[in-house]
Amino acid sequence: MATNFSSIPVIDISPLLAKADDPKMAEDPGVLEVVRQLDKACTEAGFFYVKGHGVPETLLKEVRDVTRGFFELPYEEKAKIQMTPAAGYRGYQRIGQNVTKGAPDIHEAIDCYREVTKGMYGDLGKTMEGSNQWPQYPQPFKVLMEEYIRLCTDLARKIMRGIALGLGGSPDEFEGQRAGDPFWVMRLIGYPGVSSVNGTHVLKNDIGCGAHTDYGLLTLLNQDDDINALQVRNLSGEWISAPPVPGSFVCNIGDMLKIYSNGLYESTLHRVINDNSKYRVSVAYFYETNFDTAVEPLDTHKTRANGNRKFERPVYGEHLIGKVLTNFVLE
Repeated sequence: MATNFSSIPVIDISPLLAKADDPKMAEDPGVLEVVRQLDKACTEAGFFYVKGHGVPETLLKEVRDVTRGFFELPYEEKAKIQMTPAAGYRGYQRIGQNVTKGAPDIHEAIDCYREVTKGMYGDLGKTMEGSNQWPQYPQPFKVLMEEYIRLCTDLARKIMRGIALGLGGSPDEFEGQRAGDPFWVMRLIGYPGVSSVNGTHVLKNDIGCGAHTDYGLLTLLNQDDDINALQVRNLSGEWISAPPVPGSFVCNIGDMLKIYSNGLYESTLHRVINDNSKYRVSVAYFYETNFDTAVEPLDTHKTRANGNRKFERPVYGEHLIGKVLTNFVLE
């Protein structure tokens, strides 16, 4: 139900975080105001910024800096953790290996997923079985990223408690069998800047990442503070800029939350075009449902009021694997 929004709201979620584990959080006026803003943003745009999230700005920058340091290494060093099916599609992809709707994307990346041990999800999880391939350089890559993932997982869980209230449910709607054991995905992405020859841009408007929606519940994007490249499409088909707001996360909802909301919330199309001369780094953390969850609309007064929408009741893991198997051109 996205609208013709022309900008993306900034929400201070500190009142929600302060009460996120309080059994009476739904009675707190500060929480309810954040919930109102989250619901409005999810209904109108499917995108919002969050500040007051508690993750230190110094850590956000360190994560980007370490990511940039890896992408500056020679290709031979980066290829030591090259993505393979044997690694559960975890690891490094060079520029052009990621494809969106058949077209190569002009970015390089490291893909990380929650570890899936052998037999963990039976036949459903075989494709994703494996451990993350962490680079040896720059130090301390693995330790830093695992701490960052821990903080993002906790933050996303708390934001989802507010979103659950916005949908007319209890705060714990997305815990238990839905997302009490959440899967997660993280992509560390580098977008080369445009180059110039005799003052003329080369590769201008090549798509860093083609128009797509995200797969799960909630995305937390940590992007460079000084490069404007992310664009979000509104109902009229206009591409609205999502410029950096230093110290914030850009958040957006995914395909599974669209279903849980019975279509009230849209998993909005977005893309990346880096027309800047600078190399751009972004780190996208995706908070998902339980891997083997079959997703269907919540049964609340608000979702019921949106009519008898029909969804295919997908299993999240099948949805993810279907995307993974078509997203890459592997060597």
